[in-house]
Amino acid sequence: MAADESNSPARQGIAAVTLAALGVVYGDIGTSPLYTVKEIFAPHTGVSLDAKNLIGAVSTIFWALMLVVTLKYVILILRADNRGEGGGLALTALAAEAVRDRPRLRTALLLLGVGGATLFYGDSVITPAISVLGAMEGLTLIAPGLERWVVPLTVFIIVVLFLVQRLGTAAMGRFFGPVIAAWFLMLAAAGMVQIVREPAILAALNPLEAWTFLWARGWKLFATVGAIVLALTGAEALYADMGHFGRRPIQIAWTGLVLPALALNYLGQGALLITDPVAIENPFYRLFPEALMPPALVLATVAAIIASQAVISGAYSMTQQAIQLGFLPRMAVRHTSAHAAGQIYMPAVNAALMVSVVAAVIGFGNSSALAAAYGIAVTLTMMITTVLTWFIVRETWKLPAPIAVSATIFFLALDSMLVAGCAVKFLDGGWFPLALGATLLLVMSTWARGRQLMLEAIRRDGLELQPFAQQLANDRTLHRAERCAVYLVADPTTVPQALLHNLKHNQVLHARNLIATVRFDAVPYVPAERRLEIQPLAPGFWRAMLHFGFMETPDVPAALLLAESQGVAVPAFETSYFLSRETVMPTPGGGMATWREKLFAAMTRNAGGVVEFFRLPSNAVVELGTRVAI
Repeated sequence: MAADESNSPARQGIAAVTLAALGVVYGDIGTSPLYTVKEIFAPHTGVSLDAKNLIGAVSTIFWALMLVVTLKYVILILRADNRGEGGGLALTALAAEAVRDRPRLRTALLLLGVGGATLFYGDSVITPAISVLGAMEGLTLIAPGLERWVVPLTVFIIVVLFLVQRLGTAAMGRFFGPVIAAWFLMLAAAGMVQIVREPAILAALNPLEAWTFLWARGWKLFATVGAIVLALTGAEALYADMGHFGRRPIQIAWTGLVLPALALNYLGQGALLITDPVAIENPFYRLFPEALMPPALVLATVAAIIASQAVISGAYSMTQQAIQLGFLPRMAVRHTSAHAAGQIYMPAVNAALMVSVVAAVIGFGNSSALAAAYGIAVTLTMMITTVLTWFIVRETWKLPAPIAVSATIFFLALDSMLVAGCAVKFLDGGWFPLALGATLLLVMSTWARGRQLMLEAIRRDGLELQPFAQQLANDRTLHRAERCAVYLVADPTTVPQALLHNLKHNQVLHARNLIATVRFDAVPYVPAERRLEIQPLAPGFWRAMLHFGFMETPDVPAALLLAESQGVAVPAFETSYFLSRETVMPTPGGGMATWREKLFAAMTRNAGGVVEFFRLPSNAVVELGTRVAI
């Protein structure tokens, strides 16, 4: 199923969807001209500011955009859609499915994909910080005395940005596309003016200039590449947002406007620096005459906010997917639109991101310092994407080995050079997104392993469901309530603790009992005909398996209404939901280190409520506690 056929918003025209994609997908990469060229000629790279190096540097940026973004992402990776959805976890699920017959390899790919997902959070912290800070640094050109206000104003804008997230992006989203379109048109126009003045910069379109430039760098090659990477940040958004807009609108926006505008602006900055090397203090804003600097600053600030909005929304979606794939505990999810299921707000994620972004702005202080931290998370994600795509190309698409191997080696070589270029900045700030990613990976792996241990403990200590249900069905001494009881459980093979407590304390058995388990499949959406599976266990007892995709919000009561077509009535106003709230008891010598078991126990205690997560009617829910030793 092609992405643009299945998930294009509300059957809008291709032009409207392309404009919307322009606003959400390309905000990050579109703000890269604010700081990229300046960083290439920073003192630590050792690149001298002369015409030859300017042509070579701009040529390298242009061909990096062509090879990494256009060839790898726009042409190749966008084909790897998981039923219309894209993004790191969607690709991971696709790759894991391709090797489902090899459990160890499948586990390794899942771990690799989750590791890549954690790096996205590093990007979600640094992108708002560097984008808004880079835009606000234009104040120093308008009035040098305002330099001390750059950081406070940046913090103010970022705090306001996060505070308004609870209102949803629908209202702002209508303006994203036109504003970013105006931004790219401004980039193109400003660049063209300088190219006309110094057409010698057009030599940068020759790929040999990029090769000569990189070859001449010698041992300082990686420091230079680490700066050039800044022009590519945001490339992952093309794939991550495919489910929202479809493949074609993203491709049209890139080839029709984004790539030409970026190329013209980078060429324009190179042309400007050939004629005026002093402009290296801020080559982007120096493209504009003094009278146009204030409106350019305003538009740059708005574009930076939009770029930030894209990764913030992406962090919500990524977290929701991670929860439903079993790598994070439940969290509160608020839907901000009655029409668009993907528009969500997660208070806990929002608060954590806001604190982290503000800390990054204050801690690093300027865009040049943040540039050292930027890139390493993005390039590692690019490399992980290449590795995961290999399994899809070979196992799913069945491309011939020579083509698959040569393409993978080529892109891995590119990715390796980009990662190495960013690795040299490790001590200057590159450690920051890696430390954040490693912490999140530890948390996610602890949760996944803890859930596995808890299920094993429940199976080990629990009673087998089938014979127990048969025994209860034959017991005529129990009082029976003429209602339906739904017992939500993680393990559908053992007797729910809530059922045992109900029998022990209330001494009552319902006329109809459904032992229900929710499963999130490795697909974004599950069709209605596969939503519910009903299996009879004994008279009055059924096992219900509810299937949802990792992009869906699980609505258990709505799904159980489908049971009537399978001969089991679950009337909305005559059904009670029984939940077992497990209290985890860490034990020495268990499956994890004691401190990890304590961490898992703390996450379990603070996990979001099952009632809200599964959309259960709160006035029909009974919770009964139980202890589980892991």
